[in-house]
Amino acid sequence: MPDYASKRYKRVVVKLSGEALQGSSPHGLDAVTLEQIARDLATASENGHEIAVVVGGGNFFRGIKGAETGIERARADSIGMLATVMNGLALEQAVEGQGRPARCLSAVPMPSLCESFSRRAALHHLAKGRVVIAAGGTGNPFFTTDTGAVLRAAELSADAVLKATQVDGVYTADPKRDPSARRYDRLTHDEAIAQNLAVMDTAAFALARDNRIPIIVFSIGEPGAIASVLSGGGRSTLVAP
Repeated sequence: MPDYASKRYKRVVVKLSGEALQGSSPHGLDAVTLEQIARDLATASENGHEIAVVVGGGNFFRGIKGAETGIERARADSIGMLATVMNGLALEQAVEGQGRPARCLSAVPMPSLCESFSRRAALHHLAKGRVVIAAGGTGNPFFTTDTGAVLRAAELSADAVLKATQVDGVYTADPKRDPSARRYDRLTHDEAIAQNLAVMDTAAFALARDNRIPIIVFSIGEPGAIASVLSGGGRSTLVAP
């Protein structure tokens, strides 16, 4: 079994939810939170890591919630993809504001706003030391951005997916609701699927399992969290083969 604890993750995909960008605001973007996350990404890039980011759109619009209001699911998911591009463009500027080059690439072609996503373009930007923000989900309805993050990790031959959450790992239950919940230090993909752990959807875990991609679940709440995880510090849960 590989020694993931001592492995240096050179190229990673960071999965950010849209809600992570809204901070304490009820919706939209919080400037202070956006700057903090951009600084974390820039620092990780400065430390020599190749950083790609897949961002959700739930702070503006969540497809499955839209479907519950009567919008056709495929159309609702398309609206959600547009929301991820909004976040991607904001994150691109925020990272550049920290002195690091960044490129927002969209799986939904929007040439007047940003470059279209392709594996070749993303690898080119990563090799140049740019932070790549992969927006637009997978470009298809019925897939979550969690699955999109693992898909991009597989395409880009990333060493790991860093799943940023509001808690410091995977727990047996929601630790905010159940004080007796226990945090896992390590799980396999099959264990995460069998226990129906909701930190990522089953399709994402299955795709990661099939491509032997480790997933590190950590809290984005503390400044420097991304660089800390990449250096082997901080509290997190490793989901690995």
